[in-house]
Order: sequence, then C-alpha cells, then structure tokens
Amino acid sequence: MKLKEDLNPVLLLLFQVTVWLYSVLAFLPSYLFSSVSESDAGLGSEQERAQRLKAQSVTGRPAGPYRAMGATKRLVSSLHPGLDTLDKVFEDASRRFPDRDCLGTREVVMEEDEKQSNGKVFKKVILGQYRWLSYAETHKAAARFGSGLAALGQRAHNNIAIFCETRAEWVIAAHACFMQNFPLSRGRKQPMPSDIAVIMYTSGSTGVPKGVMISHSNIIAGITGMAERIPNLGENDTYIGYLPLAHVLELSAELVCVAHGCRIGYSSPQTLADQSTKIKKGSKGDTSVLQPTLMAAVPEIMDRIYKNVMTKVEEMSSAQRTLFTLAYNYKLEQLSQGRSTPLCDNLVFKKVRSLLGGKTRVLLSGGAPLSAATQRFMNVCFCCPVGQGYGLTETCGAGTISEMWDYSTGRVGGPLVCSEIKLKDWVEGGYHSTDTPNPQGEILIGGPNVTMGYYKNEAKNQDFFVDDNGQRWFCTGDIGEVHPDGCLKIIDRKKDLVKLQAGEYVSLGKVEAMLKNCPLIDNICAYANSEEMYVIGFVVPNQKHLLSLAEQYCIRGSWEELCNNAAMEGVVLQVITEAALSAQLERFEIPRKIRLSPDPWTPETGLVTDAFKLKRQQLKSKYQDDIERMYGGK
Repeated sequence: MKLKEDLNPVLLLLFQVTVWLYSVLAFLPSYLFSSVSESDAGLGSEQERAQRLKAQSVTGRPAGPYRAMGATKRLVSSLHPGLDTLDKVFEDASRRFPDRDCLGTREVVMEEDEKQSNGKVFKKVILGQYRWLSYAETHKAAARFGSGLAALGQRAHNNIAIFCETRAEWVIAAHACFMQNFPLSRGRKQPMPSDIAVIMYTSGSTGVPKGVMISHSNIIAGITGMAERIPNLGENDTYIGYLPLAHVLELSAELVCVAHGCRIGYSSPQTLADQSTKIKKGSKGDTSVLQPTLMAAVPEIMDRIYKNVMTKVEEMSSAQRTLFTLAYNYKLEQLSQGRSTPLCDNLVFKKVRSLLGGKTRVLLSGGAPLSAATQRFMNVCFCCPVGQGYGLTETCGAGTISEMWDYSTGRVGGPLVCSEIKLKDWVEGGYHSTDTPNPQGEILIGGPNVTMGYYKNEAKNQDFFVDDNGQRWFCTGDIGEVHPDGCLKIIDRKKDLVKLQAGEYVSLGKVEAMLKNCPLIDNICAYANSEEMYVIGFVVPNQKHLLSLAEQYCIRGSWEELCNNAAMEGVVLQVITEAALSAQLERFEIPRKIRLSPDPWTPETGLVTDAFKLKRQQLKSKYQDDIERMYGGK
C-alpha cells in the first residue's frame, strides 16, 4: 500500500538521480555478495524463498491436513532429544550459557508526580541501566525459591497462582514450579512430560475466561515450532518482555528465548519508549536503553506506532514529507522484488527505527489480525520483517507463523513443524473445502502442542477431540483459506459473524480491522444483531484528529462535551463512511450510527483484554442505552 504522492518535480528528479547513481554503484558488489551467499546457503533470493511452497496437504485433499514442508513425514515435538520437560530445558540452558545475561531489570532512579494542565496528576519515572542476572544466577534463584515452596508444604500436582506483572520474578517463580513440580521438602520429584505445567486462562473476549491445562510436552512442542521460524536465533539476541506473562504469546516467546540463551530485558507499556506515559520528558524509555533485536507485539500497539509516526509525517515540512514519501514508496517496491535499501534505511528511516532501539531484526505479531497498512509500515520504517502468527491458548499459541522473508500481507504463514491444519466445512456460513480458487472452512489445529482441555469445565471440552492415530485436535471457530503455497489466511470468525434482518452476513472483526486504519479512530467495536437492519459502532476517537475536526466545523466544547455532541457524531460518521468505502466494505457492513467514547478502552476498564482484544459482552453492557438509542428504542 503506497503512500499518496503530491510531489515537487525538482525533488522527484533529484531523488530519482540519487537512487539511480546509488543503485549503479552498489549493484556489482551487491550482486557478487548475494550470488556467493545464495550459492552457499542454497536457498535462493528472498523473493524466490517467499514464493516457494511452505506447506502441502499430506493426503492430497483440499481439506488437508496441511503440514510444513519440513514436517510432512512427522511433526516435531522437542528442541533436542531428551529435553522433554521445562525443567530440563532450563537446566540445559543454564549449563550451556552459565555466564550469559538472562533476565534484566531497570533500576528506578527517581519517581515524581507531574500535574497536568487539566488538573490530573501522572506519575513519572527516571530509570537507570539494566541490572542483569546470569543464567546460572537465575537457575540458582529458581531452585532456592522452589525449595522454599516445598519447605512450606507445597505438594506435587497442587496448583499455585502467580499474581504479578511481567517481570523477572514472575519467570523465576514459574521456573521454580517447573523445576520442583511442587515436591515434598525431602527430595525433588521431577515432572513427567504429560504433567500439567501451567493452567493459563483465555482472554475472555467472547465470554467467561476458561482455564487451559497445558502440559510440559505441549509447551515444548509449541516453542519448538516457533523457534524454527526465527532465523539465526541465539545468544547474541536480546528480547524485550512487556506483554502480560499470563498471556500465552509472551510466555512462549520468553521460553523460546531462554532455550536459546537470549537476554530478556523487562519493560511495560508505560515505559516502553521515550514517549511512553510514565517516562519523564528528556529521559530514556526501555527500548532506547535495551536496544532489543527481538520483540513481540499485539496489533493494537503496532497500530498506535503507525498512526503516531504518520501524524508526525503530516506535520513535516513539504520537502521532508516529500522525501519520506518517495523513500517509503521506493523501498516498498524494492521489498516486493526481494531487494534491500541501505541508503533509504540510513538516511530516512533511521530515526523511526530508533523508536524501538534501532537494532530490531524480527518483530512477531500475534493475538489479532494485523492490517496490511500497518504491516507494510513496520516492514519499511523499522527495516525488519514482521512474522505474523496464528495460534490460541488451546494450542500453546502455536499454529502458524509467516516466514521472515515472506513480505505478503493479510496471511499468517504456513503451519509450524509441530502442528498441522485441517479445514472443516461450515455449511451455514457458506465455507467449504471445495471452494475455488482456494479451499475454505473452519480451522482445526492438530499436533503435540494441542493442550489437555479446560480445567474443571467438561462442558466446553467438545472443541477438543482425538483422532484414530491418537493425535489431539482443537476446533478453533476461526474460518480460514489455504493458498496454493500452503499459507493460511484468516477470513472470518464464527462468533463474529452476524446475520442481519435482511439476510446479509456481517463479519464484525473484518469491519473493525478495516476501519482501525482511519487516523480518526483509536479503537472501534462494531455491533449488530439479527433483529436489526444495520450495523452500529462504538468509537474511541483520536483526540488530536477529533479536536482538529471540531475546529474545522466550528463545534465547541470540552473533550467530553464533543464526544457527546450529536453534530460531532455526524461529522465523524461521515469520515468513517468515506474510510469504509475506500477500504471496499459493502454498504451493509458500514456502521450507520455511532457512539463516541471520551475514555480510552484499557485492560483496567475491563472493556478489553490484556492483549487489547475487545470484550464484546462487557462493551455491549456498557453501551446498552446507546444501542437502544441507535436502533430507535429511545
């Protein structure tokens, strides 16, 4: 998706001449180097690798099951032979990397209250450098804590809860539990691969959270599949941990890192970057100090980065904006052909890349669909691939991850080497494995990463089943299609699909994903029910853009008054409608009425999960009066 060009002809000519000269001068060494490296690796260019077959149906049937090309004969279940429980994986890592930094935490130098112009008081911090525990020290701390638990009477197979934000102590406590398996104090009883390691609760975005029973062998299979998709993963990598460790994406990512000797530096959404809410102006955020090479993010966070940077671009001078647009579109074209752009990276995108520390080489996205515009932006401006993945708590977060050199958008890659995928016909929704040009259906994930079911919730366990070969499967409720190269694309969700009164089916998730790219929208929840003729929406507007729009239309009032103003709703709805039509939504998919929310939706409000997924039931309850008003009941 190219940026809109409104260019000065002189600057355009100058840019083209500069790029042409650079390309000519750089061609020969680049060609010779790439020829040698490709010959040595035997993998071909990035473009050739992106176009190769990633997975295939092992039965030849369009419904699958589909397996990764490296696992067509047998699914992979462990990183190394014999390392079949998490305590063994950690002991192996501490033995191989004893003096390597393992877990890092920044010291708090100063903390103060900062009064805002509106009277509110925000807590600001100045943080120092990272203080590190080595792998040997982390292992010793976990062993001692585990022994302490045992001495206090903790028994094997008895559950223990960790109530803590993402930090080193969480991981130490978890490894203590993995290592000890809650033994009696007289001796350590090692866990078995089939023993439950974690009971992790689902996000609760579609109802009451369910406790998922995850065994040691489940997690190890999942992280084995994930690790295979991250090239050159090793002890030179640094990972920044800030997502909730109670979420399967973060726990799995950190366990992958520990198994490969990476450093993990801890952060939080409030201290992540220099501009984060708790960082005192003029001091450094965590990414600037840590300079991570690996990072996991949910789309909500990447969408915010994208919108903030593009807002800054709009504020640039005409010459700066022109240069940025030219470089962006030029690099986009080069990426599509599998080429790098070191000149643009160093002259134009270096400052943007520094927002995440400047050394990020892999970004992993999970938890929700990532828009094509945001993915392209991250590829271009942060000069690194974005591995978009698909998985659920019920599959240890593992299912698919796109290969790092695959720059296509809207897809989540082929199945991991630990799992396989089937498509099950959903007749009511009109999805069949015999559909053309690509087979479609409900996604079923099978493999050793599929978990043991729900804790004390047998009624919900019908989504799990075991096939004739003894392999566990999970019915995801998501609708996907498999492309000719074996990559999966998520196209719908059974629970998000609403049939309107006139018979049209609306995918609420699709509507939200398309409209989130609108700069005026910080967050949106689409709503519809089968008794009504049209879709409505609850919108958290972007404050800067809304105030600008209000000034343009001479609508006055405080922030809360603007959000409750009917005229303002009408103006915003007009902008949203235009954005929806540009995104090629059908008329019946476009919200006809909206409610503006003056307050952001955060995990603390209970309206979104810790991974910023919408909690539809809670949102419906909060806006029930507005739903009745928008549907004419009041």
